[in-house]
Amino acid sequence: MVAALEATRRLIDRILAVSCIMIFAALVVVVTWQVFSRQVLGVPASWTEESARYVFVVLALLGAALVFSERGHIAVELLVNKFPLPVQKLIALVVEVSIVFFAGYVMIYGGLAVAENAWTQNISTMPLSVGQVYLTLPVAGALITFFALCHIVGMFAGTEKPVPEIDPNNQGI
Repeated sequence: MVAALEATRRLIDRILAVSCIMIFAALVVVVTWQVFSRQVLGVPASWTEESARYVFVVLALLGAALVFSERGHIAVELLVNKFPLPVQKLIALVVEVSIVFFAGYVMIYGGLAVAENAWTQNISTMPLSVGQVYLTLPVAGALITFFALCHIVGMFAGTEKPVPEIDPNNQGI
């Protein structure tokens, strides 16, 4: 079961990574056109600002789900690492269950309510409604919930450590 869950997670990770790359490329194209049309042509394209905003929101939500899957999110493990392994697992379980609650209640339940409420609000410069764009919120919430459950199962199956490992080769700040 753990192997099947991990294989599913890796497949979703690949799909998310490719999707985020494509969305980011679309964002670069939209913003580049916005600058070009404003600075070079002298006639700013009316659709670019709103499109860039919504594309960025979608990218941020799906990117957050991908980062969560890779356990690349912010974690303060200095204190947790000082505890014995059973206590580390308990703390990690509390954290993951809190994340499942937040993702389920706020992102999925609240996101569906917001999307339904805004479903008929048309975006004047795009062939979508605001509600359709807001559907990204429950999708990201479902992905984060799935990844949190994968982390819990992996932790108790022994395939994942309770605290994310620090990558010394990471080039982040």
